[in-house]
Amino acid sequence: MNLDLLSLEAARSRDGIKWARAASGVIPAWVADMDFPVPDAVREAVARRAATDLGYPEWLDQPSAGPLAEAFAERMEARYGWHADPGHVRSYTDINQALQVLLHVMTRPGDPVAMHLPAYDPFIVTITAMGRRLVPMRLSAEGRFEVPDEPVPVLLLVNPHNPSGRSFTREELESVAAYAERHGTLVIADEIHAELTYAPVRHIPFATILPGRTVTLTSASKAFNMGGLHCSVAHLGAKDARDAIGREPAHIYGAPGVLGVEATVAAWRHGDPWLEAVLAILDRNRRLIAERLPPRVRYRVPEATYLAWLDFGIPDAAGLLEREARVKLNPGPLYGGGDTYARLNFATSAPILEEILARISSVTG
Repeated sequence: MNLDLLSLEAARSRDGIKWARAASGVIPAWVADMDFPVPDAVREAVARRAATDLGYPEWLDQPSAGPLAEAFAERMEARYGWHADPGHVRSYTDINQALQVLLHVMTRPGDPVAMHLPAYDPFIVTITAMGRRLVPMRLSAEGRFEVPDEPVPVLLLVNPHNPSGRSFTREELESVAAYAERHGTLVIADEIHAELTYAPVRHIPFATILPGRTVTLTSASKAFNMGGLHCSVAHLGAKDARDAIGREPAHIYGAPGVLGVEATVAAWRHGDPWLEAVLAILDRNRRLIAERLPPRVRYRVPEATYLAWLDFGIPDAAGLLEREARVKLNPGPLYGGGDTYARLNFATSAPILEEILARISSVTG
């Protein structure tokens, strides 16, 4: 299938949140869903399961959702050389749920939790709504950050980083590891965008640096565009986290459904040709933004993700662009950034991205 031909007219027939919540005449480039159809292997796996047996799965009573743990371990070994223990895998509906469970069992209200800012907005909401104190690690204009001055029981590492698109270097990750060892900190590594890293940069799983103090969170939902299927994994490398989760009732936090598990296993085992084609489009798109936007818009080409973190240098940038350019981006303050910033999702076809950039340039040029 050709993934790069979607027209604006055809895209408007999509009924997911990204397009359904855009006002008439507005092109959405906000929520992190891609405009590409899912891999054939995923679609076929879901159809096969629906056509045969939608009853209770054989792995129902297994905390790791059975085949999910083995597929995860295979994937980590093949892509990163990480020997992840499938016995340490637990399944959740999504990354945010997994984070909430971990904060619930590993911290108490009032405890500090470190995270770099700007940051993925549901994580900010989770930390504050659970009564934990957010300790920011501010990213510089170049996307680098420093570890906190104070000790914290939990540090949330989002790598690759949303919204900046940074893929942190080994040196940066080793500084986090040294901090965690010094203070006995649990590092929760959200690596959901790892498979959307552009060569020559290579993603480094944090668990390969500090395995005994790391919980790794990931999902196939971002790389393979299937967030609505609600399936994620947590690899509990840290024994204290593993023990804390083990003391909880087996089903108290729910679990992913059989279709999400089937889709994830199919994506990880059979989706690479599709992913390679998508990465080629995204690689072109991240460079196209640099070529098309006016020089006054500050843009650091991302090393990973399909998200552009743009500084327009004007107040209420996202609001202005939605009103005048008829393009919907997510506003910088949502992520703890300034209101001159906005996040642009560039996971779309060339015709749609060209129109988005033309509209933005007409207002900001």
